[in-house]
Amino acid sequence: MTNYIEISAGYPGKPVAKQGRWQRYLLLGLATNVAFWSSALFYLKVTPPTYTSSSAVNLPGAASNANVSLPGIGQASYENSSPYAIGSSQDPRENYKFIAESEPVLKAAAAQLNMSSGEFGKPQIKVLVNTSVMTVEFKGASPQEAKNKSLAFYKALETRLNELRTQEAIRRDVGFQEGLNSSQKKLQSAQKNLSQYKARSGLSSDDQIKNLTTNIEQLRRQRAEILASQQQASTRLKELSTNLKLSAPQATDAFVLQTDQIFQQNFKNYSDASAALVVLESKFLPNHPTVIAERAKRDAAQKALLDRSQSLLGQPVSLATLKQLNLNSTNSSTARETLFQQLVTVQAEQKGLTAQAEALNQQIAQLENRLKNLAQQESKLDDLKRDMQVAEAVFSTTLTRLDIGKSNAFGSYPLIQIVAEPSLPDTPTGPKKSYVYLGAGVGSFLSTTGVVLLWLRDRNKHSERKTRIRKSSDT
Repeated sequence: MTNYIEISAGYPGKPVAKQGRWQRYLLLGLATNVAFWSSALFYLKVTPPTYTSSSAVNLPGAASNANVSLPGIGQASYENSSPYAIGSSQDPRENYKFIAESEPVLKAAAAQLNMSSGEFGKPQIKVLVNTSVMTVEFKGASPQEAKNKSLAFYKALETRLNELRTQEAIRRDVGFQEGLNSSQKKLQSAQKNLSQYKARSGLSSDDQIKNLTTNIEQLRRQRAEILASQQQASTRLKELSTNLKLSAPQATDAFVLQTDQIFQQNFKNYSDASAALVVLESKFLPNHPTVIAERAKRDAAQKALLDRSQSLLGQPVSLATLKQLNLNSTNSSTARETLFQQLVTVQAEQKGLTAQAEALNQQIAQLENRLKNLAQQESKLDDLKRDMQVAEAVFSTTLTRLDIGKSNAFGSYPLIQIVAEPSLPDTPTGPKKSYVYLGAGVGSFLSTTGVVLLWLRDRNKHSERKTRIRKSSDT
């Protein structure tokens, strides 16, 4: 009974307590909403505007190549493959993005604008898929500052790329120069070996062998012509010897005897004595003193004739042979003398041709021996020439590649092409009011929802407490 009275006594105060709780939650919801919206408005009030300058660059991916032909030596070529070729394991845009965000580039760009690296900031770089384009964005406190940052950034990036290209070219040139020095030494050694062998062997070129072969063929042709002429002379000599019934030496002896006056006088004395003896023997007996005296005279002339002919010819000659050799012994002495002259001339011609043929044989034999020696030396000369040609080809190719490599300075770092110049923004890109308002609205909604849920929870607890008290009073 007492408890019932206390509960009843407290009951009139229930609406007041309930109203106080509701007001507290209302005030809490209003406070949180005011806080969100006040913070958003304050942020928009105190945060300076930010402007963004946008630009885009393109990395050309076209491949290039060059070929240089060196007549008689070889070829040199270089090929600059496209960095976007199928099967390439890298994207050059990612390399450029790394370089662009590196500290040296940003410091150099900031120094151009007299800013610190923190004030300059980092660019927002995006690689567009399936293209060779990259977009670059820079933020600044003013439109001109954002654009100036972009311009300074590109200048610093180009400077850095040129430095990297120069470093690469220097390292490449050092490698090429080492190869060039090595190939030059090999070329000089090959030239020295070839020159020494030429001086030692006497074989300087392949033309020597060709000329020597030509000379041998010409000499052989001359020998064949001389042998043919010799054959003709032999045939003519044989015909004359047959007609005169004399050999060529005998014809020569006849001319020797004909030109000797003493022999001719002796022959005349012998002929006169013989003729007189024949006349006397026809008139007188063989023992007649006149015949005997004439026979003695004839014998003396005959002896003198034989002695003189032996003295002239160097050998004993019979009287019959002397009569045969005497050109003045017949009425047709002039014709006979002509034939004798032809016989001697043909013999001399034959001997001359024979001597020429023997000289040509000796000369041909000497040249053939020389040709054989040069042919053996030619293989060694060809080897040395081939070594020198290879050395020349390697040296010339290396030198050409060095020159071509200097002209190909953009192999690893292609040129960048600004396809969209840095923009001068008209409107600020930050702070974005829509995002701030959206954030404040979301925060307000969440905070209001939270307060309402707390209020409902508190009300439910109070209802449960009321129910328990009622049940306990009923009992």
